[in-house]
Amino acid sequence: MGQIEALIFLLGMAALLAQLARVARVPYPIFLVLGGLTLGFTPGLPTVEIPPEVIFVIFLPPLLNSSAYAFSPLDLRAHLRAITLLSVGLVLLTTLGVAAVAHFVVGLPWAASFVLGAILAPTDPVAAEAIFRRLGVPERVGTVVGGESLINDGTGLVAFRVALVAVTTGTFSLWEAGLDFLLVGGGGILFGLVVARVVLPLWGRLRDPSIQITFSVLIPYGVYICSERLLGVSGILAVVAYGMVQGWRAPRLFANASTRIQAVAFWGVLVFVLEALLFVLVGQQLPSIIGNLGEYAFWQILLYAALVYVALLLTRTAFFFTVPYLHPVFDRLLRSRYGRGTPQEYLVMSWSGMRGGVSLAAALTVPTVVDGQAYEVRDLILFITFAVILATLVLQGLTLPTLINRLRLEGETDTTAELRARLEGARAALDRLERMCAENSLPPQNEQGMRDYYEDRIRRYESGIEAGGVTREYAESSATWRNWRRDLIEAEREAIIRMRDMGEISPETMRRIERDLDLEESRIGG
Repeated sequence: MGQIEALIFLLGMAALLAQLARVARVPYPIFLVLGGLTLGFTPGLPTVEIPPEVIFVIFLPPLLNSSAYAFSPLDLRAHLRAITLLSVGLVLLTTLGVAAVAHFVVGLPWAASFVLGAILAPTDPVAAEAIFRRLGVPERVGTVVGGESLINDGTGLVAFRVALVAVTTGTFSLWEAGLDFLLVGGGGILFGLVVARVVLPLWGRLRDPSIQITFSVLIPYGVYICSERLLGVSGILAVVAYGMVQGWRAPRLFANASTRIQAVAFWGVLVFVLEALLFVLVGQQLPSIIGNLGEYAFWQILLYAALVYVALLLTRTAFFFTVPYLHPVFDRLLRSRYGRGTPQEYLVMSWSGMRGGVSLAAALTVPTVVDGQAYEVRDLILFITFAVILATLVLQGLTLPTLINRLRLEGETDTTAELRARLEGARAALDRLERMCAENSLPPQNEQGMRDYYEDRIRRYESGIEAGGVTREYAESSATWRNWRRDLIEAEREAIIRMRDMGEISPETMRRIERDLDLEESRIGG
C-alpha cells in the first residue's frame, strides 16, 4: 500500500476513533493517540512516514490560525501578565528542569538535555479545551490555558532552535542565545501584525465566497513560510499574531453572511481533519522509535521517561503554586492590579499541561548526524518525548474531568450578558426599521410583519433579563419555541421535496429554497 492510500486509510480510522471518543464522552485526541499506537503495532497495517518539516509546514499554520482566530485580544490584554509568565517564564523553567533531570539522571549531554527540555516545554490545549467546553470551568482558567498554549508554542520552539544550534556547533553563549530568543520571537510577532495590517483590507475586498475562504487558508501558510524561510523569525508567533487580528476584524471583512457560514463550516472540517491525522500519526511513530533503542533495556527507557514526566509535572505544579502568589509584588512594581485565582483553579491549570503534536514534530527534527557521526541519543529523545506525550494525554486527559468535578469548579455562564447583547441588536434593528419606514414607503403588511418579529424578540430577551439570565423556565420556553419552529420548517422542507419528486419544480429550485430553510434552522440554534 502506497503512502497516499495509507494516508487515506489513517484518515478513515481517525474519523471512526473520533466517533468512538464522542460516544464514550472522552476527548478525541486520547482515542486517536491510542488508536494510532494500536495501528503502529498491528502487523500488516500501513505506516505513514511524514518528514517532520512537512508536519510543521502542513499542520501548524491552519491549526494555530484557527486557535488564534477564536482568541480575543481583550482577553489577552486582561490576562497578559499570567499568559506571559506561563508562555515565557514557565517555558524556560520547564526547559531547565527537564534538562537537569535528563543530564544528571538519564545521562544525556547538556546540549541534548536542553533540546529535550525545549521540545517538552510547549503545551497542547486540544484535549484540555474539549474537557473545559463539556464540563464548564471559570472563564479565567480557559483563557489562561488557551492563551498560554498559543504563545508557548512559539517560545518553546525558539528555545528549541537555540538548543539545536548548540548541538550542531558544539558552542553555546547565554548572551547570544537570549538575544536570538528575543529577536526571533519579537520579529515573528511584528511580522504577523504587519501582514495583518497590509493583507486583511485586501482580503476583505474579495467578494466570491470560494476565493475568500481559499485565501483565508493560504495566507497563514504564506505568513509561516515567509517568517521561517525568508526572515528567519518565529513562524508560529507570526501566524498567532496574524490570526488574532484576523479574528478580531473578520466580522467586518466577510463579504456576506453566506460566506461567513461557509467559512465557519469549512474551517471546522479542516481543523478536525488536521488534528485527527496529527494525533494518529503521533501514536503511529512509537514502534519504529522502540526498534532503534536496542542498546537500552525496555524497563530502563521507561524509567527515564517516567522521571522526565515527573519532573515536567512537578515543575508546572510548583510554578502555579508559587509564582501567582507574587502578583502583589508585580502589582507594586507595575502599578497595576491583577485578579488572582483560587488554589482549585491553579490545580486544574497545572493538570491541564498536556503535550501533543508540536513536541513530537520538534523531536523528529533532531538531526540524525552531527559532525559526520550518528547522533546516538536522538532515538532516546524521541522515545522520551513520545512517552511523555502519551502520559500527559492519557493520564491527565482521562483524570482531568474527575478533578474538575471533585473540586466543584464550575464556570460562571454569563447568560445575562448574552441576552443583553441580543436585546441591543434587536433594538438597533427596530430603530433602523423606523428610519427605513420614514425614508421609504414600505407596504404596510411588510412593515408590520417585521415590526412584530423584532418586538417579539425584544419581549423574550427582556423577560430573560428580568428573570436573572437563562432560568429553567426561560430555557424550557425557548426550547419549546425552537422545537415548534423546527417542525414548521420540516413541513416546508417535505412540501418542496414532494413537489420536486412530482416534477412540479426543478432540483435547482428545490435546492435554493432548501438552502434558505437550512439557514433559518441553523439560526434557531439549540
